[in-house]
Order: sequence, then C-alpha cells, then structure tokens
Amino acid sequence: MTRSLSNTEVKSRAVVGLEERLSAHPQLLERIEALLNVVENSAGDLEQADLAEQRVIEEVRHIGQQALSSWAETQHQKQLKLLRSYHPQVRKHLKKNSTGTAALEPSRSKSSS
Repeated sequence: MTRSLSNTEVKSRAVVGLEERLSAHPQLLERIEALLNVVENSAGDLEQADLAEQRVIEEVRHIGQQALSSWAETQHQKQLKLLRSYHPQVRKHLKKNSTGTAALEPSRSKSSS
C-alpha cells in the first residue's frame, strides 16, 4: 500500500529539485538571486513603486537573456555530441599554431652594391 505525500513533502522535494537544477546553471541562479534582492529591497533604495518596477523589469530581462544563453549552450553541446556519435573522426575546432609561411626567396628590399 502506498501512502500519498503531504503538501510539505511535495514542496520539499520541489525545492530540492529546483536547487539541483539551478546548481547546473550558476549564472541563472545569480540572476534569480538579484531579482530576489529587488523583491526584498536588500539595498534599501527602493522606496517608490516606479523605481521598483523598473528594477524588476531589468532583472527579468537579464534572467531571460541568461536563460536563452544557457539554452543555446546546452543545445550546442547536444549537437556536438550527436555529431561526434555519427562522425567520431570529426575533430574539435582548434586554433592554428602556425605563424605563417616561410619566405620562399630573399627579400628584394636590400640593395646589392
């Protein structure tokens, strides 16, 4: 017989799950903490609603940018993994170490006297 979870247990599991997921995205976690700082008025400088609204909008915009950036990086890594599974010989794009090609003939700028 299985027992149903209480609301507290469900919330506790949800919080743990959220913490685990956010730990994989530290930049997103920082943005969410910044939004919470605005909500809690941690700096003590948000006395007017219009200023608070402006800061909330700014933080939500930053969260959106960070979320999309994290999404793009995740998709990129998935595609690389998929590509490498189909074509194991594919190498990573590496920066060339070459400093150029060697001169084939002596420079003509020196005058022969």
